[in-house]
Amino acid sequence: MTPALPSPVPTTRLGHSSLDVTRMGLGLMSLSGLYGPSSDENGIAVIHHALDRGINFLDSADMYGWGHNEQLLAKALKGRRRDDVVLASKFGQTKQEGGGNGVNGRPEYVQAACEASLQRLGLETIDLYYVHRIDPAVPIEDTVGAMSRLIEQGKVRALGLCEASPATIRRAHAVHPLSAIQTEYSLLYRQEAEETLKTTRELGISFVAYAPLGRSLLTASVQSADEVAQDRRKDHPRFSPENLAQNNALVSVVKAAAQRKGCSPGQLALAWLLAQGEDIVAIPGTKQTARVDDNLRGLSVTLTAAEVAELSQAIPPGAAAGTRYPAGGMKGVFI
Repeated sequence: MTPALPSPVPTTRLGHSSLDVTRMGLGLMSLSGLYGPSSDENGIAVIHHALDRGINFLDSADMYGWGHNEQLLAKALKGRRRDDVVLASKFGQTKQEGGGNGVNGRPEYVQAACEASLQRLGLETIDLYYVHRIDPAVPIEDTVGAMSRLIEQGKVRALGLCEASPATIRRAHAVHPLSAIQTEYSLLYRQEAEETLKTTRELGISFVAYAPLGRSLLTASVQSADEVAQDRRKDHPRFSPENLAQNNALVSVVKAAAQRKGCSPGQLALAWLLAQGEDIVAIPGTKQTARVDDNLRGLSVTLTAAEVAELSQAIPPGAAAGTRYPAGGMKGVFI
């Protein structure tokens, strides 16, 4: 029996803010071509479908399509009530000559990046503004200090960091209360997330989990590396032929458990993640309206404490094969 669509979608208060977000949001990165082509028409349809289903938390960034994603979001939100959407965006990654990504956390860049995002979004305020990647050359106190001034100016409502270590989180939070930390977190990839959670819970900060389906691994839908050869996943070690085989062996445990629960593997993986605590919000991304519904149904899958523990033990931390990013990308996470 297929799990029901939740109505209403449950919400949680986002850390040190007045923002109530649905416990499942929508990550928008794939709508700007990073996982193969997606037309603007399709992207707008996916966003509208998510909003119509009751999702209110949309996650964008200035580097998704280098501005395209925010412009797409502006089109999708035309005619929608602003108060019905909690909009997150990010800054800090920069486009380098030659195609690589740089990072910039300088105070003057913080201000300029926010103003550019607001212009693309066609809005006066971003609800949740993240540092997308920490700039090791700039004290985090300086970056967050500049972000706090955006709040004073009314351009931002709440602050967050992405892929920050516990020590960095503490230093940033001492400058201005943080509302969210965003880090990859799933049944397959969770070592750094679980370490981070100890700190966010102590400080009262919400945890936003991106790639909660392991970049599709936990849907049990990728059987061959050839299937991801046309998008950015081809460069991710977890999808190399030998690593994919090992990871799919782990996912077979999820498949078997999902059959027993009468749900899909992805729904079970999302249920496991959300069962880790009310302070966790998942933001799976997709470019298919049907997948929005599939993911939302994961909110209707209830796991007992014993079932959660069984999955955790069957796929222990560190069991996944392949790092979260290629070598270059790993230098920019958890710092």
